[in-house]
Amino acid sequence: MLVHNAFDRAEQVVRHWAAAGCPVVIHVDKNVKFATYDAFVKSVADLPDVMFSKRHRCEWGTWGIVAASQSASSMMLNNFADVRHVYLASGSCLPLRPIKDLQSYLEKRPRTDFIESATTADVPWTQGGLDFERFTLRFPFSWRKHRMLFDRYVDFQRRFKMYRRVPEGIVPHMGSQWWCLTRQTLSAILEDPDRAVYDRYFKRVWIPDESYFQTLVRLYSQSIESRSLTLSKFDYQGKPHIFYDDHLQLLRRSDCFVARKIWPHANRLYDNFLNEENPLKGAEPNPGKIDRIFSKAVERRTRGRAGLFMQSRLPRPGYENGFTSAPYSVFEGFAELFEDFEPWLGRMTGTRVHGHLYAKDRVEFEGRQKTFSGALCDNAKLRDHHAQSFLVNLIWNTRGERQCFQFGPMDSQLVSWDLAKDPNAQISVISGAWAIPLFQSNRNFSDIRAHAAELQRIESEHLDALRSTWVKARIRIWTLADFIETPMEALQTVLDEMGAKNLRRVTEAPKMADLTGFSQFLQNLKNQGMHPYLMGDFPSDAGPTAQRPSRRKPYLVR
Repeated sequence: MLVHNAFDRAEQVVRHWAAAGCPVVIHVDKNVKFATYDAFVKSVADLPDVMFSKRHRCEWGTWGIVAASQSASSMMLNNFADVRHVYLASGSCLPLRPIKDLQSYLEKRPRTDFIESATTADVPWTQGGLDFERFTLRFPFSWRKHRMLFDRYVDFQRRFKMYRRVPEGIVPHMGSQWWCLTRQTLSAILEDPDRAVYDRYFKRVWIPDESYFQTLVRLYSQSIESRSLTLSKFDYQGKPHIFYDDHLQLLRRSDCFVARKIWPHANRLYDNFLNEENPLKGAEPNPGKIDRIFSKAVERRTRGRAGLFMQSRLPRPGYENGFTSAPYSVFEGFAELFEDFEPWLGRMTGTRVHGHLYAKDRVEFEGRQKTFSGALCDNAKLRDHHAQSFLVNLIWNTRGERQCFQFGPMDSQLVSWDLAKDPNAQISVISGAWAIPLFQSNRNFSDIRAHAAELQRIESEHLDALRSTWVKARIRIWTLADFIETPMEALQTVLDEMGAKNLRRVTEAPKMADLTGFSQFLQNLKNQGMHPYLMGDFPSDAGPTAQRPSRRKPYLVR
């Protein structure tokens, strides 16, 4: 047993093993103070089959852990002749099943070694970009304490091709450091005439405790089961999961003999597994029963939930598992072409319809509220502080209710690309409709021309984003000329794509703006040197198109 902290818990586990007739050899990290070490030795002095091995200074990723395992294993084999299997555990390991159950399991497999052992090409858990290189480079510096020296020396060796040669006769393997080996195999490894050569080589291997025994066992074992009898789970960074009190039923379900890493203050786990009289199960250890839960936990930690950003783990761009959490609709040019478009759309679809959420002067929430769900306010400066998060929060706070809002070249364009790349976005565009408010305005024509040129430039860039290869949103784009030719069909298409419940067929469109003289307005822009191409081929007789008959009749779209 390798111990370096939580000595009160380690004492409990030692007594549990000893009570079942198992001799225990303990290695205490040399970094532990002598007073603490002496107190621990005295606490188990009444146990006759408990011994302490030579102490080594242990640090993660270094040779000390292997040296500690060697010393403790040698003492075990030399002092307890009846031992058939040697089980390596840590002070944070906790037996989950009766020790007699484990003894019975091993008696039926007297020549089987249980150790995870796979080549670097066959394991997916290696971290840090060092797969086979951990066996061909030298690692004299601690990765944790001297990270800069570690990285620079690795780069130096790569640059000058200072690779080491693997000792003849062995093929490097990797796996969990928590093994259970037979006396015959373990003694052969420790008494190997070439042990000095192997030890000298593995002293400069990175994380040798995951490769030393895993490699040498292939030379001597008669029967290897490449798995560990200790339940240990690791996250995507290679760090071990810690088990707490609320993992009690999960650990019972695994049928594993031993688990690590147990939180020292998990009183419920220690009380249940060390003191209860659990019946002999005789079941095969099956950590796969709980793998699905751990896989979900790792996915939740690495990917999170779609549309939920936590300040403790803000995802990198492209790794956020969905920009928003629910579908929403964006309308560009509709509010400019139709009068009272927002209330009409709300009546037709039953959705929440906002104005221009990204208007430069304020946020136009539905009904022009000053605050909205999730304490979002209409202050444009706060919105633009992080325009993407504003949209994400709006959609997250209103889950279950579809949101619709207006967008255009007069708005802040900070989310232009985000809208285009969001699979939840449904974007409907009438290009060139921004010219209608200019047409209706009472401004000097020179100012209108300059403003029109700027708006056309902005919308053109936005349309380029909507037509790029990175687009994931559902997008429909009409020119203004194309849309006013068949407005009913276009509106019906947009509403059908929204998938609104209980949607009626569109029998009447909202009132269209009066476009009498609009074609001449566009011609005047051309005459002033500005080419308004985003409107399409606007007909010269556009006036009658905008006129409404005095008596409205139903108009069905097939």
